[in-house]
Amino acid sequence: RSRDESRRSMSTESKGGSGSAGTTPAMVEDLLLTDAFLIKGRVAGKYHRLKKVLEDFDRSFVTVEDAVMVSLRGNDVVRTPRVQINVKEIILAHELVDMAGDDVQRHLAQDDKSVRIRAFYNGAIQIEIAGRVSPQAYEPARGAGTKYFTMRDPVIRGLNLDGPNDLRLLKGLGYAIVQKNKLSYIYDFS
Repeated sequence: RSRDESRRSMSTESKGGSGSAGTTPAMVEDLLLTDAFLIKGRVAGKYHRLKKVLEDFDRSFVTVEDAVMVSLRGNDVVRTPRVQINVKEIILAHELVDMAGDDVQRHLAQDDKSVRIRAFYNGAIQIEIAGRVSPQAYEPARGAGTKYFTMRDPVIRGLNLDGPNDLRLLKGLGYAIVQKNKLSYIYDFS
């Protein structure tokens, strides 16, 4: 399947998971990865692109509606109409929407100076994220103290992305919004 077909098929999730008549499809707009779950759903009250919402968020918990929580450590899947996620727990995020309208993505695409990095999250599970970023994007002082940076064409290792669950959604993402303070080690190949 093409990337566009994959994105269209990822955009809907049936409540209850059975796909039976009488279930209402829930729109999956956002992916959030923590060290316990991949959470799919819609960030409530989203007024801008996801990166801006996360940057501007001044509360401890972000609400995800029509949430599907896929365990990273087993085959458990929790479906709930609403879940609160501590923003400090978010390792990376992604919007399942057309990226062409994203100013950050246009900037990265035009930026000849982007560099390749490998970054490691060293929490409960070991996750590696490799891709292209603006130079020094992971530094706290970069971007006027922003908490997140955008990585283009991320490759995620340390999780079973080929398994039967929805972790495969993390394979082949066009970009990822990565929280700077969740990373422990970075190899910058510039």
